[in-house]
Amino acid sequence: MNFFTKKDRGFTLIELLVVIAIIGILSSVVLASLNSARQKSRDARRIGDIKQLQLALEMYYDSNNGYPTTTAALVPAYIPVEPSDPQTTAPYTYEVSGSSNYVLRTTLESNHSALRSDIDGTPLTTTLCDDTVAPYYYCVQP
Repeated sequence: MNFFTKKDRGFTLIELLVVIAIIGILSSVVLASLNSARQKSRDARRIGDIKQLQLALEMYYDSNNGYPTTTAALVPAYIPVEPSDPQTTAPYTYEVSGSSNYVLRTTLESNHSALRSDIDGTPLTTTLCDDTVAPYYYCVQP
């Protein structure tokens, strides 16, 4: 009374290949969605950093009646460390015009909703703030 024949004892090569292919497809979908979530996370961090720098610049302005020439002048009195891009670790673009105007800029990886409320064009001499196509520049000024 042999219930198992030689044919029923394991998986065929085709069955194993189908399962491996399905696992591969599912993992690529998961990795793609994780990459999108990472981009959104880095963009949110960039926007938060720009807001933090903007607040520190306004506190500096209140104390000194003008804006500093570099954001490094804000450390440590107004912010503990100078924020930088979470992916490239480069400092954010800061351009000051006289003592009463500045532009802070970062490059976002995706078309974030915050781009609808930022400034566009070239508000000062060299800082481009265009966000209609990639790269998406997020810019603020006082």
